[in-house]
Formats: sequence, C-alpha cells, structure tokens
Amino acid sequence: MKVFLTGGTGLVGRAVVRALIERGDEVVCVTRDRKRALSRLSRPVEIVEGDPTVPGAWQQALGDCDAVVNLAGEPVAAKRWTRKRKALLRRSRLECTRNVASAINASERVRVLVSASAVGFYGDGGADPLYEENEGGRDFLSRLAHEWEGCAQEADNGRTRVVLLRIGLVLDREDGALPRLVLPYRFGLGGPLGDGRAYVPWIHRHDLVRAILHVLDRDAIAGPVNAVAPDPPTRREFARTLGRVLGRPSGFTTPGFVLDLVLGEMSTMVLQSCRAVPKALRTNEFQFE
Repeated sequence: MKVFLTGGTGLVGRAVVRALIERGDEVVCVTRDRKRALSRLSRPVEIVEGDPTVPGAWQQALGDCDAVVNLAGEPVAAKRWTRKRKALLRRSRLECTRNVASAINASERVRVLVSASAVGFYGDGGADPLYEENEGGRDFLSRLAHEWEGCAQEADNGRTRVVLLRIGLVLDREDGALPRLVLPYRFGLGGPLGDGRAYVPWIHRHDLVRAILHVLDRDAIAGPVNAVAPDPPTRREFARTLGRVLGRPSGFTTPGFVLDLVLGEMSTMVLQSCRAVPKALRTNEFQFE
C-alpha cells in the first residue's frame, strides 16, 4: 500500500512512518522543510515539499496514493490561546484538511482517509462514559474538532472511506506531554490539577500508531473512532500512579483558579473531564498493548 502523510515529522507521525516502512508499505510525506524531514524520518520515504494549508503540487502526489493519514496541526498546548494563536490552530487543521479532501476527491485511487481529530470534541463530560455516538461540546476545542471532522468528511465521496480518529493525551517518554508532566515531580510539586476528579483520556504512542494501522487496514471501520486507552483514570489516580513510578510525592494540588490565571481559556483543556471509551476499536478487535 502507498500511504501519504501530513504531519509526518511530528511525535506520532514519525512513529507511523517507521511502522509503515517496517511492514513494507511505501510512504510519501508532505513537508515545508525538506532538509528537516530527511533528518527526522526513516528511510526510505518520499519527501514532497509543500505547505498543506495551501493548494499545490503536493496534492498530485497525494492523488497517486492508496491511503492518506492526516496528522497535521499546530500543537494545542504549546502557547497561551490568544486570538492570533486560536486562528493559527484553526487554520493549520482546517485548511490542511480541506486541501487533503479536495485532492482525494480529484483522485480515482485513494480508498481511505484516516484524519486526526481529538477527544476535545466532547467537551466536559463529567463522570459519564463518552462513546463515539455522543454529541460534541460547545467550547473552543469542541467546536474546532467538530469543524476539523467536517472538513475530513468532505472526502466521503462514495469511494473513499473516512475515519475520524479522536485522539486523547498521547504519552511517550521521548517527547510530547509526558516529559512536561514529569517535571514538577522532580521538584516535589507533583500532583493533580484542579480537584483531581476529572478523567484523563490518554493513549501511549505505541498503541496509537498500532490503532492507525488497524483502521487503515479494516474496511469495516469508518466515522469517529476514540483513540484512547481503556478505563481512563481520574487526574488524582493519574498523579498518584505517576508519583509511584517516579518515586516522588504526588500530593501537591494546583487549584483550578490558579490554572485559570496562568493559562486563561486554555485551562479548560486541563480542567475538563473526558471519560472517553474506545468502543469502536474494541468492537473491531483491536488489542491494546
């Protein structure tokens, strides 16, 4: 299978590229920086230089592939959500995905699109389990995920299967969220954020990559898929486990109002509860490792 990737140089994308190549697939990646991509990606991989938020020649390369994995998007938690930052978060996801869908619709070859979304789609669900059929929330991340998925669904043309991968907090010791979560524990300041009762929908990078390959290969899977580990912990349980693994205290609590002051609107991402359940993956015989 020949697979086209956006976001191939990111934390998840790099691992997806490696896994596809290891199983014998051909891989094509679009990137703004060819030199950087060549230094970060496994060989052999075909690099197409271009900006996926802008229509261009890269779309022709996409049209010559059997499948597309769309992972592009500016990191949500990298900076405070100013008006300018929120516009960038929207543009990096929506424009890229619209262009991907447009290229798929112009192609006779592409048979499946696996497009990233986020469990932020659900908003604050409290203690209730959240399945793929649940409705979305109304905060900024919820609306963004809803629009993002709408752009991907434009590729649902009758010949292309579209999977909307609602990804939770991706954990891996190399990069991403986990090293930042660990840092306060080094200084004895580890513990839950807010009141600790909110649920944390997480997934290890290894299982996320396996889930992406799983949905690529199974024609029966379409529509929303919660890419999260089973039985999500509360923030208090998460903090207690992390402290035990690190051998550090985990009782320091950061009140919600402090997070509101420091993070502004972005605090909703940390304080909201999302007890997302991987129903679609489980139904389709995915085994978590």
